[in-house]
Amino acid sequence: MIVVSRRALAPLGGAAALALAGCGASEVVEPGSTATAGEGGTRYPVVLDNGGHEVRVEAAPQRVVSLDQNSTEILLSLGLADRIVGTASWTDPVLEPLAEVNASVPRLADNAPSYEVLMGADPDFVTASFGRHFEEQGGVATRERLAETGVGSYLSPTDLDDGTNVNGGSLSRTTPLTIDALHTEIRELARIFDVTQRGEDLIADLTARATAAVEGVDLGGRTVMFWFAALDAPYVAGGRGAAALLTRTVGAESAFPDEDQDWPALTWEAVVAADPDVLVLGDLHRNRFPGDQLAEKQGFLRTDPVAGTLTAARAERWIALRGAEMNPSIRYVDGLEKVRAWWQDHGSDL
Repeated sequence: MIVVSRRALAPLGGAAALALAGCGASEVVEPGSTATAGEGGTRYPVVLDNGGHEVRVEAAPQRVVSLDQNSTEILLSLGLADRIVGTASWTDPVLEPLAEVNASVPRLADNAPSYEVLMGADPDFVTASFGRHFEEQGGVATRERLAETGVGSYLSPTDLDDGTNVNGGSLSRTTPLTIDALHTEIRELARIFDVTQRGEDLIADLTARATAAVEGVDLGGRTVMFWFAALDAPYVAGGRGAAALLTRTVGAESAFPDEDQDWPALTWEAVVAADPDVLVLGDLHRNRFPGDQLAEKQGFLRTDPVAGTLTAARAERWIALRGAEMNPSIRYVDGLEKVRAWWQDHGSDL
């Protein structure tokens, strides 16, 4: 049985990559403990504070639906493909090393599924990277509604700011996102699903790759603008979300450091006024907004009378990243590696 209840809780931490799926190591159960030890070392029940909700898990979930690509790729990386009964909200093809295991996982929708489609998969647990899925208006299902049917839920700590849901709630961050939030998500999901050692292995792999990716890379305080989607009023990165974290990691500065939303929609006049040194263009494989795809963005920058005046646009000083690499996910390391490759080829031109 999985129970989710609403109450005020302490804040969770704040933000990214590829997969290891080793066997879970057993943990010692203290003598006299009333907890039940899983095969992978988790002691049940697991009780977590999660964005104003208490999540209580009595046993490892067997039928999970992930409402976002970011969450799905963590679950796949933890070796849990056989327990995923549905995924949704994809911006990109799945990570190549995960493609084979993902092939057997049902995709409920390319974007958000309806409540009926979600429940048709008969889940016992639902995960989400973005809190908008759990909203009353425009969401898939509230966490309270899921709990009424005995379905547990989990929201990524990367979408929490001082315990408050960001995307779907406040929309703003009061503090910058940090990598600790992503590591918390990996550890908590690994604990919930009784694969604790796999979670530690994944974090170690991500950390090692990130360290190697940024070695010797320093953009020297140049300003960087991340453009996720949309042509007329572009969604660009604010100064406190996942894209800003990546920016800081490579020694650059956000073009819009005072924007507290993760992806505010700005005018091109505001972008031209900022005139960032480097553009990071979202290479999304979806058709939700005009300008989702890389070729659309590049064509726009080459021909638009306003956007085309940007110094970085005239010089075609841009880096292409997948959508998931610009959001808080394990693919932040892939993003860092692409920035490194660009730096090695073009850094001397800055």
